[in-house]
Formats: sequence, C-alpha cells, structure tokens
Amino acid sequence: MPELPEVETVRLGLSQHIIGASIRAIEVLDERSLKRHLPGPRDFVTALADAKVLAVVRRGKFLWLPLELAGSSEVKFALVGHLGMSGQMLIRDAGAEPDKLTRIVIHLDSPDGSQIEFRFVDQRIFGSLQIDELVATPDGGIGGFSDSALRAGEWANKIPRSAAHISRDPLDPEFNVAAVIKRMRGKNSGIKRVLLDQGVVSGIGNIYADEALWAAKLHYDRPAKDISAAKLVTLMSEVQGILARAVEAGGTSFDDQYKNVNGESGYFEVSLNAYGQTDKPCNRCGTPIRRDSWMNRGSHFCPKCQKLTR
Repeated sequence: MPELPEVETVRLGLSQHIIGASIRAIEVLDERSLKRHLPGPRDFVTALADAKVLAVVRRGKFLWLPLELAGSSEVKFALVGHLGMSGQMLIRDAGAEPDKLTRIVIHLDSPDGSQIEFRFVDQRIFGSLQIDELVATPDGGIGGFSDSALRAGEWANKIPRSAAHISRDPLDPEFNVAAVIKRMRGKNSGIKRVLLDQGVVSGIGNIYADEALWAAKLHYDRPAKDISAAKLVTLMSEVQGILARAVEAGGTSFDDQYKNVNGESGYFEVSLNAYGQTDKPCNRCGTPIRRDSWMNRGSHFCPKCQKLTR
C-alpha cells in the first residue's frame, strides 16, 4: 500500500499541473472507484462540472483537492482521493494513449490554456475518489500540507470530514513530537502496532515502520509503554528522516502498482535496510535479516540489533 512518501510524491506532481485548473468533463469508467461517494456517480459528475481546483493537500495517506464549485462563492468541498493498495493518479495530455485499468478520467483546462487529463487508475479497486465536505480541524491548525495560496484563507484550516479522525503526520509543519510520544507511552501495544495506528501518527505503513525500527534498534513487538521517552524521540527522528529521504527518492516501488503522476517508479527500495531484506546481511552487524509473520503481514528486523526486551 502506498504510504506517506508515495502519496506526497503524487501530491507534488499533481501540484505542478492542476492548481488553478478548471474541470471541463468527467468520465466514470468504473463506478466501483466511487464506492465512498455515497450519492452516486451521477451526483459526482454533476457536482464537479466547471469546478476549479484550488490546491492539492495531503495529511498522512489522504490527498484532497479543495474546490471552488460552479456557482458558489465559498470553498466548502474537496475532491478526496485515497490510493488504497494499487491506486495511481496520472496526468496525461488530452487524447494521450489510454492507460490500462483507468477507472475515472477528469478532463481539465489548465491556467495556461492547455488541456490535460487526470486519470485515476486502480488495479485492485481498493482506492477511491469522493466529494466530501470540508470541516474545521479539531486542533484549529492547518488541514494538511500544501504549497498553494489560491483562496487559502478559506480552506487552509479545514480537512475533509472523512479524514478528520487521523492524526498529523511526521512531515506536517504542525506535528507535535512531544504530544505523540506522550500518546505512545500510554499504549500497551507493541511499538510497531502503535506506529501504524493512524490515530496516533498518520502516514506510516509497514515499509517505513520496519525501516524506522531498524534504524532505532527497536524490536517491533516491544510494548510502547516500556520504551523511554528519550528512545521514542530517537525513533521519531528516524521516522522523519526516513520519510523525508523517501520523498526525495520518489517513494518505494516494488512493482507496477505504485507510480508517480508521470507513470514513473520511485527508487527508495535501493536504500531499504530491513523491509524486504529477508536473509540478507544486516547493514549494521551482518546478521541475516529475519521476517516474522505479524498481523496478516510481515515484520522485518535484525535479531541481533533489535532484540526483544521487556
């Protein structure tokens, strides 16, 4: 599943093409990709007609486009996208060769007068698009990360209702490390399970949890409450550094299911120390990396550097 670096890479790519663009037409090729838009495909098409894209915003793995809808003077709604397991958001020139497994096409008129297509491609159809109401953030801060200033006063401190439950992510400018560590130390669960809890900290999935725990020399199943605050500070510092480097590398691509908006793969997988490295020597001590079955997935770790202590 795409995690924060992959979604941020998509956000950066979309921002270069669609901010300020107007929606000219919508093609719904597979209604299953609108499963979270409860009013249905017809409402989706009608509501988006002639809307203007004001920004591309991300929190954790959620991505949304604040919209200026036709005939409205307020910014009340956003187009929300979740990549799921295999979703892709591609930008193509109008009339370009079709992409396989395209589920939705949004035709846009760019501010420079060119015509482009936003294509939502999804092999396994776990991802989705929906129009959602923007609501005030629970803490009064910004909704998520964006680099657009178009009518920013009307949407900057709002978040889609469907994403309002998730915590800030480690690359959010308003991320509060001390508050997150306090929540972590109140958890009896293993530290990896806590890292994956989007109500504690958002955007981290299996890949980057394994990488951060390897870097901090922590076993995935060590109870969070038993880890010192100082060690958790080290862990969160590793999380932030790894996520930032992964964004610079365009994310991690193990197959064709994750691509950036140009259809290109990321290359952070060449920097992985734990995830996917089963039986390869640990880059720190040489001990073979081990993979344990864990919560219907795997946890990769060094049995020497990351011993379980209770």
